[in-house]
Amino acid sequence: MIQRFSSVLLLLGICLMPIDSTLAGQHFDSPLLERCFEDARKIVDEAYTYSRQDTLRRVRRETVSPHDALRILNEPRGETRSAVRSADYMAQTLRLFVEKSHHIHKRSLNATDSLSQDDLMKLSDKTGCAAQIREPQCNSIPNINKYRTITGVCNNLKATRKGASNTPLVRWQPAEYDDGISEPKGNRSERINNFFLPLVRQVSNNILRMMDAEVVNDTEITRMVTIYSQWNDHDLSFTPFSPSIRSFSNGVNCDESCQRGEPCIPIPIPPGDPHLPTDSCIPAFRSAGACGTGFPAYNFSGTPNVRQQINAATAFLDISQVYGSEEKLALDLRNLTDDGGLLKVNEEFTDNGREVLPFHPLQVNACATRRRVTNDTNAREIPCFIAGDVRVDENAALTSLHTLFLREHNRLARELRRLNPQWDSETLYQEARKIMGAYTQVFAFKDYLSHILGEEAVKNMTGNYTGYNHSVDPSISNVFATAAYRFAHLAIQPTFSHLGANYLQDPQFGNIPVFEAFFTPWRILFEIGIDSVLRGLIGRPAELKFQNHTMVDALRERLFQFVQQIALDLGSLNMQRGRDHGLPGYNTWRKFCGLSQPRNQAELARVLNNEDLARSLFQHYGTPDNIDVWLAGVAEPFVTGGRVGSLFACLIARQFKNIRDGDRLWYENSNVFSTRQRAALSRASLARIICDNTGITSMPRDVFSVISSNNSVTPCSAIPRLDLAAWKQRPCTGAGCSAPALKFLFLFILSCFPTLLEIFL
Repeated sequence: MIQRFSSVLLLLGICLMPIDSTLAGQHFDSPLLERCFEDARKIVDEAYTYSRQDTLRRVRRETVSPHDALRILNEPRGETRSAVRSADYMAQTLRLFVEKSHHIHKRSLNATDSLSQDDLMKLSDKTGCAAQIREPQCNSIPNINKYRTITGVCNNLKATRKGASNTPLVRWQPAEYDDGISEPKGNRSERINNFFLPLVRQVSNNILRMMDAEVVNDTEITRMVTIYSQWNDHDLSFTPFSPSIRSFSNGVNCDESCQRGEPCIPIPIPPGDPHLPTDSCIPAFRSAGACGTGFPAYNFSGTPNVRQQINAATAFLDISQVYGSEEKLALDLRNLTDDGGLLKVNEEFTDNGREVLPFHPLQVNACATRRRVTNDTNAREIPCFIAGDVRVDENAALTSLHTLFLREHNRLARELRRLNPQWDSETLYQEARKIMGAYTQVFAFKDYLSHILGEEAVKNMTGNYTGYNHSVDPSISNVFATAAYRFAHLAIQPTFSHLGANYLQDPQFGNIPVFEAFFTPWRILFEIGIDSVLRGLIGRPAELKFQNHTMVDALRERLFQFVQQIALDLGSLNMQRGRDHGLPGYNTWRKFCGLSQPRNQAELARVLNNEDLARSLFQHYGTPDNIDVWLAGVAEPFVTGGRVGSLFACLIARQFKNIRDGDRLWYENSNVFSTRQRAALSRASLARIICDNTGITSMPRDVFSVISSNNSVTPCSAIPRLDLAAWKQRPCTGAGCSAPALKFLFLFILSCFPTLLEIFL
């Protein structure tokens, strides 16, 4: 059975490959373009190789800096890396062509002024960009109406790449770049709307700065809301950095210089910075561009090629952070040594006898942080964990959720096998994965969103589900991924709490500073396990955000800090990322959402209900039009019952509604689940999943609300289980039941390769 399944995957990959690859071996009509392509390929390949070797060298020496850690965390891998490389080939080829053409002709011109349509098509093919937009053959994918593809392709059968991994983030409003095409907003130090943009670090220092001692606990939501927001975010979006740490144009190392040049966008340090020298900078890297975007040329439809960023994750609530968004990774995560449909688990360690994530097979270990954090030179280092998302090891709380849902998949697969012993490994895997995807959809709309947006906003902005709408684009918007859904950064406490069986502080490990929880999978194995982490998320409140001072120093001054050196500033990074992506300013988004657009300080003060904050923002930006949308969004007062302001409530609600309505395989859509199955799923809860997969025996029913008289700790025996009886299937006894997998394989091969029929005769 395993061999048959592997054959199906192999043939699926072949069927999705471009049929006509002859262009790759052809030469361009323009000899200059041929030379530019070869030079560009060399520049990009050498930069990638240099960057990889430099990073590996630092990891081996255990001298990984905070910006190294961030880059490793956001580095594209697998098919995403290939897509980014193709984009870099294309962009650098056209950059060189423009430069050399200008030198020859002594005038400014666009690349396409001197290129034939045939050359442009050949360039797209030779760089690999053409393969990024070719439509897959949906009718050749088995069970396309029953199970999701790993990559999300063919969810929409009319627009097959909508919501798929490795496609661009979508724009709800036109991008605003300094050059109108690609250059980060504010990069040229020119006036925008008659004012200069302030340095992001200066804004962070003056508006966001908050001492850890100033933290006030939220009285309504728990830390689970914060980490579950990150969990959802990793399901919906992953915008990788460029793999290069060296400028393509001048070879400058982004880590060693404050010069700007693709892909380097360093964050300058303002005068009088409380922690960092003025003549230094915080290294930062551009998000990878999508193929054929961001250079001063025009695409084949004649419209400007404004730079777009790649989303390496699927846009659907499909729990891709467990299963992966690429076929190869999904297969690597599966246990193919038996027929149980299980995911791989760690073969060396357990957590009090329960499963933990497998280790990443890479020989070089970016998670070798234990000796530095504990100052124990004899401590054993362990590898990073591997999961469906590369950010699995970012912090111990996130790792705990990954571990929890790994266990739940395997629990479901075992239960389904007990109910349906006739099911093969593939069916068990797909059915368990399908239930897991439904979980995350149920939790989002039944439990989670009301804590973020408030019940009234959820009702008014998302409405009731009315069925699948193929015209709705579920793709993740740039403003959602880059700004709105980063709201939870302001609710992060400076420590992670670890609680014992009675939700009291663990006497040995207690509170761990946030900056000592990054890249520490060893804590799960050698110290705390996931039970105490989950109790800490459930039993302790989130941070209550203040408008004037909002981000703890653990995130502004010590992000990814393993040793005493320049760390990262999450607030500055968020604003810099928005400018890198060309996000329009505050009022553009207020108008988009049908909200008032303040024009002066008094009007801004009324919108924010805060005169001091409005004054400070005007001192920095000069006009509300220029305020970085992430900063303005988190500065707004909360909507009723929520933890975001009016703008972010609008943007988040719109995105989740699009995800729901544009998903053909949404759990409430007819024929996805039976009526009885949908009823069972509607009663599912995150609390029950924790009960079923940990040693925790009691908890509040609502893990997102603080423990209170209305949400008291309850024995797990009183929390309803998922009734899997709805998935019990009568054994097939008719003709054609003996080998369904062979039938699918046979039909699949014929759909791809009709001429191979004779092989099977």
